[in-house]
Amino acid sequence: MSDEPLFKVTRGTPTPEELAALVGVLTVRLRPTPTAPGRATSSHWTRSARPGPLPAGPGAWRASGLPR
Repeated sequence: MSDEPLFKVTRGTPTPEELAALVGVLTVRLRPTPTAPGRATSSHWTRSARPGPLPAGPGAWRASGLPR
């Protein structure tokens, strides 16, 4: 393993808790996401939860499915 750090704080003096939070975020963000071979990366279930364009015009709130 290298003695060179992976990242360096250039300003301020973060607390140990702040450094731990930073390391946790970097670990999650930089982790590769495994996908099964031959499968789509997002399912219909996942895509259906993403916000899409909402209808406009008279009665649009009914078509949007949003509660009144």
